[in-house]
Amino acid sequence: MSNRTFTMIKPDATSKGYTGAILDQIIKSGFSIKALKWTKLTPAQAGEFYAVHKERPFYGELVDYMSSGPIIAAILEKDNAVADFRKLIGATNPAQAEEGTIRKKFATSIAENAVHGSDSDENAMIEGDFFFSKLERF
Repeated sequence: MSNRTFTMIKPDATSKGYTGAILDQIIKSGFSIKALKWTKLTPAQAGEFYAVHKERPFYGELVDYMSSGPIIAAILEKDNAVADFRKLIGATNPAQAEEGTIRKKFATSIAENAVHGSDSDENAMIEGDFFFSKLERF
């Protein structure tokens, strides 16, 4: 089990000005930020990042959405990071997310669900490596 996970604050949340509030909730939940980047994915980069979903019917919409505006990418550290972060962000569908979770507070739909959180230690490493060089991590 790793003590690091990866997250992105998605275009819907950055466009609505939720970035600071989301980062504040992450830090207050005991995570420390080990890498942070404000960037905008090209359609090709979004397609590469979400290649695991290439055969799914929502893939094209996902790529379009994730390249529609800036995102915040971050590597976070805490004991039991992946599981604890998944609990903090809540269910993919904000209507089903627990009160107080990031998605309950800031997401508007399954598609525009404010944040991404790695689903495994392995994917956290892969996703962190997609965005950050070793020089950009602390």
